[in-house]
Amino acid sequence: MGRLVIVSNRVPVPEKGGAAGAGGLAVALKAALEDRGGIWMGWSGKTSGEDEPQPLSHQQQGNITYALTDLTDTDVEEYYRGFANRVLWPICHYRLDLAEYGRKEMAGYFRVNRFFAHRLAPLIKPDDVVWVHDYHLIPLAAELRAMGLKNRIGFFLHIPWPPADVLFTMPVHEEIVRSLSYYDLVGFQTDHDLENFAGCLRREGIGYEVGQGRFSAYGRIFKGGTYAIGIETAAFANFAKKASANKTVRRARESLQDRSLIIGVDRLDYSKGITQRIDAFERFVLANPAHQGHVTYLQITPKSRSEVPEYEAMQSMVAEQAGRVNGALGTVDWVPIRYVNRSVGRHILAGLYRLGKVGLVTPLRDGMNLVAKEYVAAQDPEDPGVLVLSRFAGAARELKQALLVNPYDIEGTANAIARALSMPLEERQERWKTMIDQLLEHDVSSWCRVFLEDLTASPVQTC
Repeated sequence: MGRLVIVSNRVPVPEKGGAAGAGGLAVALKAALEDRGGIWMGWSGKTSGEDEPQPLSHQQQGNITYALTDLTDTDVEEYYRGFANRVLWPICHYRLDLAEYGRKEMAGYFRVNRFFAHRLAPLIKPDDVVWVHDYHLIPLAAELRAMGLKNRIGFFLHIPWPPADVLFTMPVHEEIVRSLSYYDLVGFQTDHDLENFAGCLRREGIGYEVGQGRFSAYGRIFKGGTYAIGIETAAFANFAKKASANKTVRRARESLQDRSLIIGVDRLDYSKGITQRIDAFERFVLANPAHQGHVTYLQITPKSRSEVPEYEAMQSMVAEQAGRVNGALGTVDWVPIRYVNRSVGRHILAGLYRLGKVGLVTPLRDGMNLVAKEYVAAQDPEDPGVLVLSRFAGAARELKQALLVNPYDIEGTANAIARALSMPLEERQERWKTMIDQLLEHDVSSWCRVFLEDLTASPVQTC
């Protein structure tokens, strides 16, 4: 069996003497790499101005070689900030109003993928298996094939795949779909995403299903499948239990003064539905006077892509909205919303999840949303909280015992918060038990293993 080669936009390089500082995805992929030996290649996060980037830098840790490349300022502006995050990201999250297509940015996106391919190809041995991650690198397989590589190459999309009427608003949609046909296996988070992809092929007569999860398009045969990404469930549950003794978590518990905690944790992004969520919390408090002064809503929202204007504007909008609600509803001894606009350590988050009587996870659209899974895993089995989850998050396809809501329905979400806080213990335990069993069986290691098994079992593509 050959080595595993993973390619992603960014690489979670371990700190010296320690493990990778990222979450369950990095843990699972690192374990797979350690088992088979291999390479993790991606952008270093550094720029070289407008000069030609230096050769790949390598860092060896056990069986794993971390291969990092710098990009030029133009590359970052066109490939990353431009096409990837101002065209693909909004369109895949159904936000056509925010997509800003430019031919220069599109050209930069394909150019950087070609650049990645030329840096990666010399490292690949004939029997290596290549696994490419996410929307930044969709064209990578096509570039590698053009260079003559015959290896098994798989792709996993971590974000949603939209229906044809949404995708086809992008001027280069056909080039994007064509690029996916060069993979042996294309993985999506949910059955809805796979159905949308199949619909895109049928809609334009681009391709069709040939049975057993296989598709024919552009003269190539490839497989498509659903692989709902998980978390390191058992480890995170143990993590949360131990975190209750953490000094910060203990201070947070004491500061609540027996108030019920409602918690939301999201990267600052317009897809997360944070403003609608604050509106729903306000509606809940106004409609339920008995809860006034007896609940605290903690929203943790680290900054994200602050160099993109839409994100900077949203940061101000969320802060102003939280301030308005606190000014309208708060009293001298009660602040309804605690808004934290910075990163919080994962060990602290685990303890805060466990404190939460309600986990409020209500994105407008999300590929999966691992916060929902972490919240469930963190709960005390004897007294679990209740997950209020958007039906438009991929996690809703698995966590059906959560209270599923339409995040655009402010009153409906407010009612779900009220129901969650009044839910009897026995019902909470039953709902939680079903969800935790699902997460234990389908954890991130299982996701990784099943995808790689399917990739290596996929038939070699034909032209």
